[in-house]
Amino acid sequence: MMSREELLRYETIRRANDGLLTVAEAAQALGISERQAQRLKKRVQEEGAQGVKHRNAGKASVKRTAGETVQQIITLKESEVYKDCNLSHFRELLSTRHGIEISYSALLRMLAEHGIRSPMTRRRFKPHRRRKRKAQAGLLVQVDATPYQWFKGDKKYYALHGAIDDATGQITALYMCKNECLHGYYEMLRRTIENYGVPVSLYADRHTIFQSPNKSKAEIDSSVKVNDTQFGRSLKELGVELIGARSPQAKGRIERLWQTLQSRLPVEFAIEDITTLDCANQYLGKYIYAYNSEFALEPEDSQSMFHKLPAGQNLDHILCIKEERLLDSGGVMSYGGKKFKAVETNETGFIPKNAKVYALVCARFGVKIQYRRIVFDAIPYAAPKRANTKSQSAEHTMKPPRSVPDEHYYKYGQRLFPRLVYDESDREIQGMLEDIFLRGMSAAAEPAEAAATSQSPRRKPPNNPTQP
Repeated sequence: MMSREELLRYETIRRANDGLLTVAEAAQALGISERQAQRLKKRVQEEGAQGVKHRNAGKASVKRTAGETVQQIITLKESEVYKDCNLSHFRELLSTRHGIEISYSALLRMLAEHGIRSPMTRRRFKPHRRRKRKAQAGLLVQVDATPYQWFKGDKKYYALHGAIDDATGQITALYMCKNECLHGYYEMLRRTIENYGVPVSLYADRHTIFQSPNKSKAEIDSSVKVNDTQFGRSLKELGVELIGARSPQAKGRIERLWQTLQSRLPVEFAIEDITTLDCANQYLGKYIYAYNSEFALEPEDSQSMFHKLPAGQNLDHILCIKEERLLDSGGVMSYGGKKFKAVETNETGFIPKNAKVYALVCARFGVKIQYRRIVFDAIPYAAPKRANTKSQSAEHTMKPPRSVPDEHYYKYGQRLFPRLVYDESDREIQGMLEDIFLRGMSAAAEPAEAAATSQSPRRKPPNNPTQP
C-alpha cells in the first residue's frame, strides 16, 4: 500500500513520462533535484508504481535494538527496583550499570509499545517570570528539608536536609536524619563549609529554626523585641546573611531539587542496598558529585564568592547551642537540669567565681563552657552527699536501673560522632541532649519573655532522699 506522499510522487513522474511535464517542472513540484527526477522517471518506466518507493522500505533498520536487549530492558523496568524510576534516570542507569546505550526517544517508544509509561506526571505549563540566577557561586545558597519515604519497604519518613547554590545549581550538602531539626541543619551547613566554604547569604523559609515567629510582628510594630535563634546566631558569627522566603515558589530551585531527589534517591538506595541513616549519609557525600556533574551549570562569573573560615575559628564552637549562664560560688554551672564544672588547667587559665559564661551544647562534643574566648571542657558535677537521715524504701532499692534502648536518638548520634563519649552512667545527659535538639527547638525562637522560662527545660529530679 502506498502512502499519500508516494501517490503524489508517482502521479507527477507519470505525467512527466507522458510528456505533460518537463523534468525541471517535475523536480520543482516534488522538491528534488533534476537528476533525482530523471532517475525516478527511469525507475517508474521499468517498475511502475513501485519505482517511487524507497529501497529500504519494508527492511529492518541496521540500528534497531536486538530482541534480547529489548526483553532485558522491559524486564529491568518491570522489576521492583526500577518500576518507580523515571525514564531519564532509567536511561542513565541502563548505560552506567548494564552497558545498554539507547536514545531517550527510542526508549520512550519501546516502553510505550509494551504499555509502560513514565511515573512522572506532567501538568499543564503555566508561564511565570523566573528570577535570574546570581552571577557568582556562593552569593546565595538555598536551604530546606523535606520528609519522605526514602527507603523502599520502609514506611517511615526521614528528613533530608539540603543546600543548593543559586548560581550553578550545585548541591553543596545533603544530610538525612529522623526529623527536620537544628542538628540536621547544622550538619548540612558544616558539610557545605567543609566542601565549598562559607557562603555570602542563605535563603530559607520562615521556620522557627531560622528566625523567631515574632519577626513578622516586629515588621509591623517596632516595639516588639526579636531574639536570634541558635541557627541565626551561628550565621551571624560566620558573617552569613539570612534571607527569609515568603513562599515555596520564592526558593524554587531547591523545591525542584526535592522533586528530582525523591524520584532518584530511593532507586539509588535500593540498588546500593542502603536501608539505614548511617549508610545513607555516607552515600550522600559521594552522590552529590555525580549529581553535580550531570546537572550543574557554569556561573556567569567564574570567580567564586565562597570563602574559607577565618583562621582560629573552631566550627564546632559555632555550630552548637550557645546560652549564657552564671557560675555559682563553687564554679559550677547549671544547664538542662544538670550541673557541670569546667576543667581548669594552667594552660587554659581559671574562671572567676560568679562569672558569666556560655554553655556550648553540641552532639559532637556534648557540653563545654566558654569564658570570654576560651573554651573549657565540662564534666558532670555531683554535689557531696548529705547524711542519710531516711532509710530507702524496699521498692526503691529493688528498682532496676533504667537502660537506654539501642534505637535511642543519641545512641545513634554516638555512632555518627565517636568523640561523644557518654556511657550508660550518663543516660540522663543523653536525655537532656535529646530534649534540646529534638523537642526543644521551637523554644529557641520564642520571644524573650518566654525564653527566660523555657530555654532551659528542667527535668524532674530522681526520687532519691540522699541527693541534696
